[in-house]
Amino acid sequence: MKKIVDYRRLLDVNKDADLKTLKSAYRTIMKECHPDKFVDDAEGLAAAEIKSKDMIEAYHFLVSISPETREQQLPIYTNTITNSVIQDFDWKGLVLTVTFLDGSQYEYFGVPRNEYVKLVNADSPGRFARRHIFQTYTYRNVLKTANA
Repeated sequence: MKKIVDYRRLLDVNKDADLKTLKSAYRTIMKECHPDKFVDDAEGLAAAEIKSKDMIEAYHFLVSISPETREQQLPIYTNTITNSVIQDFDWKGLVLTVTFLDGSQYEYFGVPRNEYVKLVNADSPGRFARRHIFQTYTYRNVLKTANA
């Protein structure tokens, strides 16, 4: 969750920002810090390159978790979580990464350690995840499905 908050702060948008707002904020900031503006200033160029990389990463991340993007991908996501088996999962710093047999991978943000422990100890991790993880936490698609 800290990553989401940091990226929103970096682009100066609130949690209700839609895709149009994200794009506008991103373009405005990139106009100011684009490396091409600092051709004759080596120090400014280095700083601009770092800032632009951070902006690009923040923009793409926030677009991937935006409600509009999730709504567009909902049929694929629903198909994956209902018809595909969990191949593997990993938890690190409140981010649960779930890999499915269909080749897709999703990150779920803000998953507490105790929820991960329950998933590990569940008789059926797939059933537990469908009931307690998939519709509860903010997620994003990390790898595209092989079928899509």
